Amino acid sequence: TSQKRCALPLLSASRKVPPRPQEAEDEGAESTVQRSGLCVGEDGWQRGAAALLPAWSWQFPSCDVQRAEVLSCFLALSFSNFFPSLWPRWKNWWVRGILTLAMITFFFIIIYLGPMVLMTIVMCVQIKCFHEIITIGYNVYHSYDLPWFRTLSWYFLLCVNYFFYGETVTDYFFTLVQREEPLRILSKYHRFISFALYLTGFCMFVLSLVKKHYRLQFYMFGWTHVTLLIVVTQSHLIIHNLFEGMIWFIVPISCVICNDIMAYMFGFFFGRTPLIKLSPKKTWEGFIGGFFATVLFGLLLSYVMSGYRCFTCPVEFNNDTNSFTVDCEPSELFQLQEYNIPLVLQSVVGWKTVRMYPFQIHSIALSTFASLIGPFGGFFASGFKRAFKIKDFANTIPGHGGIMDRFDCQYLMATFVNVYIASFIRGPNPSKLIQQFLTLRPDQQLHIFNTLKAHLVDKGMLGSLEDA
Repeated sequence: TSQKRCALPLLSASRKVPPRPQEAEDEGAESTVQRSGLCVGEDGWQRGAAALLPAWSWQFPSCDVQRAEVLSCFLALSFSNFFPSLWPRWKNWWVRGILTLAMITFFFIIIYLGPMVLMTIVMCVQIKCFHEIITIGYNVYHSYDLPWFRTLSWYFLLCVNYFFYGETVTDYFFTLVQREEPLRILSKYHRFISFALYLTGFCMFVLSLVKKHYRLQFYMFGWTHVTLLIVVTQSHLIIHNLFEGMIWFIVPISCVICNDIMAYMFGFFFGRTPLIKLSPKKTWEGFIGGFFATVLFGLLLSYVMSGYRCFTCPVEFNNDTNSFTVDCEPSELFQLQEYNIPLVLQSVVGWKTVRMYPFQIHSIALSTFASLIGPFGGFFASGFKRAFKIKDFANTIPGHGGIMDRFDCQYLMATFVNVYIASFIRGPNPSKLIQQFLTLRPDQQLHIFNTLKAHLVDKGMLGSLEDA
């Protein structure tokens, strides 16, 4: 297949450039500039680069560049001129490394800003991921001029978000919803309103059907709904994990990020054995090295975060201060306990017991999934991109592709964490039961009270409580 070639910029004659060593490239592997299709035109980008680095006279090949690619383009050109002897794979290493550090810094900043900002960021990421996937379908079939395709896609996104996040707000912020009359009405009829909104979109789709495009329109209808299932549903689960405590949001995401970084590093330095044909650059060495590094990272991060209430407490609404709080008495999951070390390991480590948080044990399960199963989300995305002969979902993040390219594993991880919490962690919540009890009619409340009183008397618990 023909590939678009872009020559690297040349320095002026005042500085000689040593010849670059030749390097055999793997299948699908290209230089940093070639991989992203990065070139610099002769107009704005040339003047911008010359202004940023005036010490050299820049000469650029003439070719098109999208504005979203300017940062990656600039980094690639900078390394080409400052370090002209670097091999293309090392230029890619540095470009990816700098952008990775920038994204990690941004991640720390939004964590500091609190859970509500995190929820907003998750929604923004969800919208961008949806846009990237829908755009692929639109670009492939836009020549057919399908009526209302993009309009209906965004309308269904609105409907599904209204349904899921309306349920979340009602579930986690019940007292706030009951206090405000408009919210109480919306909560009471939430599912009916959601169904009516979806039904409107369904009827609009039927009315938009054109005889010569029936099959293609139903194909794109399914495309939209599968995208909603993959992106919106799992984003909703991420929000649920966040409300259980920020630690359930941060640790899984960090484990996936750590595995991605460490697998890349181990594969870069030691990779020899291909892992899967869908991703020719993935190696067994990177896969195994990333696994052990991620498990160790998960244990250390869990130990640090388990000691802070702001990370371990669920997000709740405080009626007195009219604000969201993350303050509570830590559960047993986040209290240090002493565990006996197996006899086989005692001779190795020299200890008989170890003090650790119970959550650290759960973190082993999380990091193991992030390392062994999580990458299959990336392989799935790779297969999808190969089916449409594209390298990345978009060019949003220089050196990394689109937002969906970074979150393909995160969505699979979010589903696992939500299922894990529901199966092994979450129990009956007394505060939610009381909230539901208070919404009942007085006669219903009295009936429940008498039933509960009779039950406690039969169990012999009511007398002891009255004596206390």
